[in-house]
Amino acid sequence: MERKIKYKFTGNLENRPQNSHPDSPQKLEPYIADRELIQAVNLAIYLRRPLLLEGEAGCGKTRLAAAVAYELGLPFYRWDVRSTSKAKEGLYTYDAILRLHDVQAQKVDSKLNRDPSNPTCYRQFGALGRAFCLKDCPAIVLIDEIDKADLDFPNDLLAVLDEPWAFEIPETGEIGDNKIKATHEPIIIITSNKEKGNLPAPFLRRCVYYFIKFPGDSERLREIVEAHYQAQAEDSSQETSDEPVATKPSSELIESASERFLAIRKAKGLFREPGTSEFLDWLNALQSFDSQPYSHSKLKTINPLPYRELLFKQSADWEKYASAS
Repeated sequence: MERKIKYKFTGNLENRPQNSHPDSPQKLEPYIADRELIQAVNLAIYLRRPLLLEGEAGCGKTRLAAAVAYELGLPFYRWDVRSTSKAKEGLYTYDAILRLHDVQAQKVDSKLNRDPSNPTCYRQFGALGRAFCLKDCPAIVLIDEIDKADLDFPNDLLAVLDEPWAFEIPETGEIGDNKIKATHEPIIIITSNKEKGNLPAPFLRRCVYYFIKFPGDSERLREIVEAHYQAQAEDSSQETSDEPVATKPSSELIESASERFLAIRKAKGLFREPGTSEFLDWLNALQSFDSQPYSHSKLKTINPLPYRELLFKQSADWEKYASAS
C-alpha cells in the first residue's frame, strides 16, 4: 500500500494552519529553503527517518527545525546536546533523591505538592519523551549538535528512533505493556558540525542526509534579508512593545554589504568564515548604529572594514581587515 504523507513542508511559512498546536513556535521564523532542502525534509517525514543536517556554522541548520514546526503548526521541542549528554536524558530524567526527601518531609508536613507514593511525580520527560507522549499529532524534535556527545550517543538513540518507537521507565514501572509508546512518530531533525569526526556508520545509515551550503550569491542574501525584516515587521505589528522597529536598509546598502561580505568569504584565508547571523548583525549596524546609515559606495572598498568585530571571531581575521587601504 502506498504511504501517504500527511504533513508536507513547502518553505512557505504563510501556509501555517490556524489551529496550530500550543507548543508550536508562535513567532514567525524567517527561513529561505531551496528546493532540494525542502525535498530532504519531506523525504524524512515520508520515510519516518531522522534528517541529519551538516554545514558550516551560521548556515541555518538549527533554525530549519523551528521553521518547519512553525509552517506545519506542530509542537517544537529542542534538545541541546552537551559533552556529558546521554541518550536517556532526551527521554526522561528521574529524581530519586527528591522522592527520598519528600518521604522524610511528609512525616513533618502532610501537604506536599508531590505524592511520594507515586513515582511518576518524580520523572520529567525530555524533548523526545514529550514528543512520544503526544496523542493528537507528531512533534518536531531538534537534536542540536549531536556530535558534542561521546561516540556511543548516536547509536544509543537508534534503539528509540525506530520501530516500535517506544521506551521503558523502570523507576516508575512503565515497562513491558505499560511502556511509553509513541502514538505519532516524531519528526526528528539532527544537526552536526563534525566536531569529533564522522558519526557512526549504523547511525548514518538510518538518517536522511543533507549538507546545507552557505548562500553563495548576493541575490540569495537579499532574499534572506527581505525575509528577516519582513518577520520583524510582522512581529512588531502584533506586539505592544516600546522597542523601536529596526529600520530596513536601502537596497543600495543591502547590495553593497552583500557584495563585500561575499568577497570576504571568497578571498579565503580566514580561520573562521562569518555566517548568516553575523551578516545580519553587520547589516543592522551599518544601517542603524550611527546617526546616519553607512555610505554604500564607501563600503565596497574601504579598510578598516566598518564594524568588523561583528564578522570576525578570531584575532588573525580581525587584524586582517584592520589596516587602512
